[in-house]
Amino acid sequence: MSKVKNEPTVKFPLIVAVREQLEHRALWMYLIQDEAKKKGYDPEEFVPAAIRRCGLYQGPLLVKKGGMGKNMKGFKKSLFGFFAQKVFEMDVKRVDDDHLDLDFHYCPLVKAWQKQGCSDEEIAKLCDYAMCGDHALGECFGGHLDLKSAIAHGDETCQLRFVRDNKE
Repeated sequence: MSKVKNEPTVKFPLIVAVREQLEHRALWMYLIQDEAKKKGYDPEEFVPAAIRRCGLYQGPLLVKKGGMGKNMKGFKKSLFGFFAQKVFEMDVKRVDDDHLDLDFHYCPLVKAWQKQGCSDEEIAKLCDYAMCGDHALGECFGGHLDLKSAIAHGDETCQLRFVRDNKE
């Protein structure tokens, strides 16, 4: 029996539609790494780096979008607004220039992998890959991500703690 619990409580149709788009992205990621494994490639050798590159590409765009420079308030403004909070059933625990503490109670990426019949171990690994982008985004805002817990690892919530290191 799976230890990964991931059921949404917010079921507003627009939020469901956005979740389905995120699930689709997670499905692509799963299928690409699965096909690579079938062909004898080790996804560990390229998937994390590719997803990190995506985060490093997106990060400067988000810094500009936030309009507040490289700080955690700007990061929250650019990426974790009202709709993101609903999609991930997110609680913003703290936000200031140097900290952005978020708790996610639902993850559409995990849901996509569950729908594919992935094992708990596969879901955890796919989450680790996906989080490479979040770690890179934290770097783009002058900090790092400390992942305290993850739904994909069987925890009740994903506790993301972004901390700014570079006080430019």
